[in-house]
Amino acid sequence: MRQNAHLLAAAVLAVALTGCSQSDTDESVADTAPAADTATDPTAAEAAPNVLLADWEGPYGGVPAFDSMDLEQLKPALEAGMAKNLEEIQAIADSDEPATFDNTIVAMERTGRELGRVFTYWGIWSSNVSSPEFRDIQAEMAPKLSEFFSRINQNEKLFARVKAVYESDEVKSLRPDQQRLVQLVYDGFARNGATLDPESKKRYAEINQRLAQLSTTFGNNVLADEEQYVLYLSEDQLGGLPESVKAAAAAAARGKERDGEYAITNTRSSMDPFLTYSTERDLREKVWRTYYDRGDNGDEHDNNDVIAEILNLRHERVQLLGYDNYAQWRLENRMAKTPERAMALMEAVWPAAIARVKQEVADMQAVADAEGAGITIAPWDYRYYAEKVRKQRYDLDSDEVKQYLQLDKLRDAMFYVAGELFQFEFKPVAEGSVPVFHPDVTVWEVSDRNTGANVGLWYLDPFARTGKRSGAWATAYRGYETFDGPSNVLSANNSNFIKGEPGQPVLISWDDATTYFHEFGHALHSLSSRVAYPTLNGGVRDYTEFQSQLLERWLLTDAVINNYLVHHETGEPIPPELVAKIKKAATFNEGFKTTEYLASALVDMRYHTTDPEGIDPDEFERKVLAELDMPKEIVMRHRSPHFNHIFRGEGYASGYYGYLWAEVLTADAAEAFAEAPGGFYDSGMASKLVEHLFSVRNAMDPADAYRAFRGRDATIDALLRARGFPVPGEGSAGQQ
Repeated sequence: MRQNAHLLAAAVLAVALTGCSQSDTDESVADTAPAADTATDPTAAEAAPNVLLADWEGPYGGVPAFDSMDLEQLKPALEAGMAKNLEEIQAIADSDEPATFDNTIVAMERTGRELGRVFTYWGIWSSNVSSPEFRDIQAEMAPKLSEFFSRINQNEKLFARVKAVYESDEVKSLRPDQQRLVQLVYDGFARNGATLDPESKKRYAEINQRLAQLSTTFGNNVLADEEQYVLYLSEDQLGGLPESVKAAAAAAARGKERDGEYAITNTRSSMDPFLTYSTERDLREKVWRTYYDRGDNGDEHDNNDVIAEILNLRHERVQLLGYDNYAQWRLENRMAKTPERAMALMEAVWPAAIARVKQEVADMQAVADAEGAGITIAPWDYRYYAEKVRKQRYDLDSDEVKQYLQLDKLRDAMFYVAGELFQFEFKPVAEGSVPVFHPDVTVWEVSDRNTGANVGLWYLDPFARTGKRSGAWATAYRGYETFDGPSNVLSANNSNFIKGEPGQPVLISWDDATTYFHEFGHALHSLSSRVAYPTLNGGVRDYTEFQSQLLERWLLTDAVINNYLVHHETGEPIPPELVAKIKKAATFNEGFKTTEYLASALVDMRYHTTDPEGIDPDEFERKVLAELDMPKEIVMRHRSPHFNHIFRGEGYASGYYGYLWAEVLTADAAEAFAEAPGGFYDSGMASKLVEHLFSVRNAMDPADAYRAFRGRDATIDALLRARGFPVPGEGSAGQQ
């Protein structure tokens, strides 16, 4: 597998998911793996072939043997892979030759192929087909993996060679992407303990081991609550639910061997439509509380103590490195650079967001009062009455829109956009020619439609099931690189749509359709890569969401609307008057969406800029929200006890603001397309998009990449316009 394994494995174990699980390879963080006494003898491992370590065989440059995954082989494969990787690393460290770019930096890029392959399978077991047996292995191996990373990051001889290259005159003669590679590799060591004294290094490694255990525990606790709490309903409890929601709930119940009942599972894709349509207020409250109390039930899966220990250990670790707080360390090499800059952006948007919420709540309360409901709007009423206001104000019925949003048709629409902008063509592979890990998974061959050359494969795992974590994410089983010859990309998208009746189309909401496009944007980012080295296939976290957010804008383009949004029964295109209503209501409920997101991002930043000694996460969350004047009718999108983004790993820790930071770029870039002669399908803009924003990945500073595309820096004005908030100097913009 053509990935730098110690970076890949760090990303796998430090992953913070929901939007996506792209490797955060701008930081070779030692978050997690084994010591010498846990590594098996490589020669013994070779005696019994292990499919998890083996070279990938078959078409398309070789593909993972997902159909031959054997959990019993995972632990020995990890141990053998780590042992081999340490041998490779030590050989570089022990070299008698003067350190150069080729014999040190490039040599490191070639290490860890076997371990990289193992971690592809680990990722599938962890996210797509988890089981109690895997979780036992995960809990056992996480601290050993952390120790493994520490042994690499704290290898003094290796770091001395990296530093020698970093400080040498040779760097000046390298290409810009090679210079960036040297910088990233050096920072990966310097920012993760390589410069510490022996005693501090020891403590740093101990902290990482414990954090690896805690992150694993946190994620497994959330998954346990998602699997454990299922609400089963009878026919007389389905008031208000559209037929599509009923059918999905019936199918979910059958999947759990509860024929004749209806299951509302503890995932967003099941919870959201129930809260939107159910007339049973007591059941809405029950579903709401069950979902938002994940990890916060005072039982064996409660995450509050886990959070407190994670925060204290993170704080102690960055103090060893000389930082005042965790966020200061984390943001140093991101676009925001400092917590203060990230907070300034969020605080600029927050007042407009909560002001809009007050307006939305007033509108909903008026509807409830007119109905004689005799209630005060509560969090479990928000979606229900927002839908009533939407119908009243815009004559827009979300379920009516849903009839035109077929999962397969939307997938075809994404393929069309990819063809027009990226010149990609998608064709299903022959059945059985590419192994998959579950029958729901389908695979497409991706090729350049101009040359016919293979670009790679795209895997799709769309449906929810037991053992699969919630949310939607993208990943890559193999990234692009050229330094040892071009490689084709193996990219994947994963969702949790509710599988319907056999043979019937799966209908999804407008928000889910937007997310579908969003995650496909991550896949296109991987497939478009033209970087030379594995490490450059990563990204800066508050930038990598930009590409995916931008792709969301193509869902509302005429070409997609006219050709792919067709009624699931009649095949008729969505009526122009319904499209007009969708566009008119584009900023409807923006107060809710922005506030629930920003509350999570602000709490995340406050967690990581506060001395956590003695912290009570439950109390801290309430206190921060009170200080922010959080509307009582809304909660954080991700409450602390199930905030996987920041506690299941470190990828988004003190970085959840990044979605908003990226949205500034997104809104600005979208306006550039809207102003182009060919609009969103302008060929010139598309070429610039691919060249400057997608293909370069992390081979250049993202700020420079964006300037190359736009000719200037982005401003917040386009973001405010896109969300329908007032823009300073422009008066009121796009009220509801």
